[in-house]
Amino acid sequence: QVQLVESGGGLVQAGGSLRLSCAASGSIFSINAMGWYRQAPGKQREWVATVHTLGSTYYADSVRGRFTISRDNAKNTVFLQMNSLKPEDTAVYYCNTVPGVRDYWGQGTQVTVFS
Repeated sequence: QVQLVESGGGLVQAGGSLRLSCAASGSIFSINAMGWYRQAPGKQREWVATVHTLGSTYYADSVRGRFTISRDNAKNTVFLQMNSLKPEDTAVYYCNTVPGVRDYWGQGTQVTVFS
């Protein structure tokens, strides 16, 4: 059974940093590109960043230069380092494969940025 568990969210002042983690079951991690997504209140879920199995990365324009996605294949974990956070980054953050699979969505982790 595939399971993705996000952690690391919290309340942070604008300009601050957070590091999110996502622990993934081994059956998908080794063969899939992994991504972070987010859903702000009243908005649809949006893609944030992707990291492929060999490490290539891609970012949404809204976070490029501020967020860094990475993965530890040995630990089946994907990370999202978020710097220079803005109030508009407030959302529930999720990890999933890329493209996302409906049955893999977890509970996410809340990130709240206040000014």
